[in-house]
Amino acid sequence: MYPELFKIGPFTVYSYGLMLGIAFIIASWLLNKELERKKISTNFGTEITLLAIVFGIVGSKLFHLLENFDDFIKDPIGMTFNPGGLTFYGGLILAIIAIGIYTRRKKIPFLLLADAAAPALALAYGIGRIGCHLAGDGDYGIPTNLPWGTNYENGTVPPSAMFNGSDIAQNFPGGIVPDNTPLHPTPIYELISAIIIFSILWKLRNRDWVRGKLFMFYLIFTGISRLLVETIRLNPRYIFNLSEAQIISIITIIGGTIGVVYFSKIISDKKHEPQTELSGSGKETEKVKKQRKPKK
Repeated sequence: MYPELFKIGPFTVYSYGLMLGIAFIIASWLLNKELERKKISTNFGTEITLLAIVFGIVGSKLFHLLENFDDFIKDPIGMTFNPGGLTFYGGLILAIIAIGIYTRRKKIPFLLLADAAAPALALAYGIGRIGCHLAGDGDYGIPTNLPWGTNYENGTVPPSAMFNGSDIAQNFPGGIVPDNTPLHPTPIYELISAIIIFSILWKLRNRDWVRGKLFMFYLIFTGISRLLVETIRLNPRYIFNLSEAQIISIITIIGGTIGVVYFSKIISDKKHEPQTELSGSGKETEKVKKQRKPKK
């Protein structure tokens, strides 16, 4: 693993931070492409990306600290400022809230932007997981004998520390999982899943669907992906032997399914979207206003 890629003088370039930056750049580019296609000012894309970066990172860190509250109490400063340790759902939830408030103030249809961002979100998540893989930050899976089992001994969170005190550790001599133990490379599994989800959403984005339906499919697909990958991860279990991520995944799957059923009953309004050109202030352009005037 390569938590640190290289140094430039006193500055260190971390693999996770670099991949996170690349993820946001690509997501912003894809979002702007979709906004252009939907005849919406790309100024919104830049502002939304900035909101997603800030609130996504803050939300991810907050959820991670809550998931590992006992460790946080022991070392609050170290846990807070550790470059690793981010929980995706925390970032997604807080970013959606922030962007929802933003779209309300700008009077932009939230579901329109959610659909435009769905493919970009899926791909950006996968790219971010490359950073987790290179950093070896504990997002890896349980031990495996599969030929692609990965050695994470040089990661920021070595297996001996990750599995310390767990049932898995009891299967090893001395109750310690050797750091060179081959593990499921779950970040790579999620990368592959993210590419598949992105490909599906990118193809579906041209369908004549009502606003919000594509985003509902995004919630379903990502929920299923995370629900499954958590089965081979070591995370605290709560009700019904489910991890926090699995519980949230089930909620998103149910919510997305309800949304798809609901939106499927609504007559598609996409044919009206090309006429909805929004200026940088969120207001309709004069051209659109004239088009909306009834004929005499």
